[in-house]
Amino acid sequence: MHFRGCQIKIVGRIGRTLILTGMCFGMSCGTPRRPPQPQTTEIHELQEPVLATEDLNDEMSIFHLPSFWHTQNQDTIEFKDLKGNVLVVVMFYTSCKAACPRLVADMQSIEAKVRPSAKKNIKYVLVTIDPEVDTPNKLKKFSKINKMDGDQWLFLHSDEESIRLFANVLSVKYAQISPIDFSHSNIISVFDEHGILQHQQEGLGVDNEETVNKIINLSH
Repeated sequence: MHFRGCQIKIVGRIGRTLILTGMCFGMSCGTPRRPPQPQTTEIHELQEPVLATEDLNDEMSIFHLPSFWHTQNQDTIEFKDLKGNVLVVVMFYTSCKAACPRLVADMQSIEAKVRPSAKKNIKYVLVTIDPEVDTPNKLKKFSKINKMDGDQWLFLHSDEESIRLFANVLSVKYAQISPIDFSHSNIISVFDEHGILQHQQEGLGVDNEETVNKIINLSH
């Protein structure tokens, strides 16, 4: 999918047209860029129409995405298979040396703070933006090295088109800037058990109290 310097238009079962113009990227994992500004935003601030009606909410659920994903355990799933779970999602790639280690640490911090207070219907989902390198086997090794191999952790791999569509749903921008490096947004997203985006945390190492409280409230 070509996106540099042009308009991207995607129409799917999610029920609304996503139109993205231009690209605005977060911290690159190559040459350091201006540090992202800490920001935590509720979904009604990002996409107010999403919360307009119950029918529209259902249309905007990620459980309608027509894509298949491979887990770190070699299972093939669709997002609708995760229905009933609160999903905490980040997009990353394993060979990243700058932003992604911080994003992974932020996910681990959130999981540790949520664990004592929430129910068990929470999945922490890490979606690779580098499917050529990050095979399910590579994701499995990464999960073990980083002690993220419990049932609550889910690493996902798919084809480039499915990954790009999912990134557009999350308003995550990314682009390959060298053979081994990507520039990408630094966003952690929280979905309710119906697959509706409820909260986003933007930035690296930001105060995650609001995110933690949102996850706990959604899990009860």
